[in-house]
Amino acid sequence: MDTRRPLRILATALGTAGLLISGCSSGSSTSASPSAPSAPAVLKPYYAQQLTWRDCGVPGFQCTTMKAPLDYAKPGGGDIKLAVARAKATGPGKRIGSLVVNPGGPGGSAIGYLQSYAAIGYPAQVRARYDMVAIDPRGVARSEPVECLTGPQMDAYTQVDQTPDDAAEVDRLGSAYKEFAGGCERRSGKILPHVSTVETARDMDMLRSLLGDEKLHYVGASYGTYLGATYAELFPARVGRLVLDGAMDPSLPAIDVNRDQTAGFEVAFRSFAADCLKKADCPLGTTSTADAATRLKQLFAGLDARPIPSGASRELTESLATMGVIAAMYDESTWSQLSDALTAAQKGDGSGLLSLADGYYERDPNGSYANLMFANTAVNCLDLPPAFADADAAAQALPSFEKASPVFGRTFTWAALNCADWPIHPTGTPHRIEARGADPIVVVGTTRDPATPYKWAESLAGQLSSGTLLTYRGDGHTAYGRGSDCIDTAINTYLLEGTPPTDGKTCS
Repeated sequence: MDTRRPLRILATALGTAGLLISGCSSGSSTSASPSAPSAPAVLKPYYAQQLTWRDCGVPGFQCTTMKAPLDYAKPGGGDIKLAVARAKATGPGKRIGSLVVNPGGPGGSAIGYLQSYAAIGYPAQVRARYDMVAIDPRGVARSEPVECLTGPQMDAYTQVDQTPDDAAEVDRLGSAYKEFAGGCERRSGKILPHVSTVETARDMDMLRSLLGDEKLHYVGASYGTYLGATYAELFPARVGRLVLDGAMDPSLPAIDVNRDQTAGFEVAFRSFAADCLKKADCPLGTTSTADAATRLKQLFAGLDARPIPSGASRELTESLATMGVIAAMYDESTWSQLSDALTAAQKGDGSGLLSLADGYYERDPNGSYANLMFANTAVNCLDLPPAFADADAAAQALPSFEKASPVFGRTFTWAALNCADWPIHPTGTPHRIEARGADPIVVVGTTRDPATPYKWAESLAGQLSSGTLLTYRGDGHTAYGRGSDCIDTAINTYLLEGTPPTDGKTCS
């Protein structure tokens, strides 16, 4: 497990992707825009390409593909095809331009998110004035996806003990990470060195130009905030209205990213536990959040010693149960489901927690997996040097992770070892992003966000020269479109009128 993997929007939104780019029918409309004036000469053919939009077979959606250099350092060395989809502005009102959306991950399908949520769930007044647009990042879903393991191999990988108790279990976990990395190299070696966030940000600028927009208007959630901030760093003069919701902090090394997130999930768990304890049937007791944490750890320990049936071919192991609990921390609306799943597990039925874990991993009932987890690791291991060089380094850091989260600390420590033997040398480094010269950028943080701790939003807003911080006091991952009229009004006003909220505005 990669502890940066939860940097994505809710699986319920991502898991219902509908249209397939490969299924587009004929009946096209063609659009083109001039080459970006400042584009290097070698890239001008890419900026001058035409997008041929086709009906995707479902009313309201069009799709196309665009090509980009596989390697921006060697633009003549081969291309990569990237999938794009849009829902055109519905009106009334004057069209503002295109609004590009990204749900995070890395590895989340932006097209799936557009089709299942953004194009119908974003406020009507926003959809009226913008073409809603999504591009699956390179290596993700419909854009030449990174592939690593078969379904059965992935089943085995997700069941590996994530809390090793002895040297033999540490070796087995290390071997699983090496097998995963080796599978990625064998099956996706050509694309693997070229799925960095910087390259995806360059793809987005090309898309901006091909859509005919002078500036990029963008809403990015979770990891999508890192992508948006990277775009602003590379192209500050082309920044339009950028919303970065559930912000990451680009200045942090991988070990701090993982440790901060460990603490974030502890905060979220305690919030869940406090809510659960108010109910007489809470499976974690009725006394205190500390007692609830102890009871959950006891459940995990029991599963470590003896997995339980799930009604399927796979048993519920400690690693799968832990992932099921983590998955439910993203949104307080799933807390009731988690309570029921924990109650069932205590009675020997692992189906509820297994279902939560499968939803998080995007595992289909037929045993196949979306490529979310493959792309996630590939991007993360390329963007930053690994948190730990080896198992000894992970063991040394264990106490600090357990201090951050008595419940999840051990799991998150060993999960952060997954990039240690990655076959591609990382190309990114932690650094501050200022994006001097950019138009105002709205950074949104939720105070009890498990996956992107609130202090990351504070940090990113402070780094960006034009950043303004919008705070939501509440639970769950990200804030826009999750029920706060205050948050939604502030962001809608910014998207429609270009007026950002007052820096430091707080909603609840």
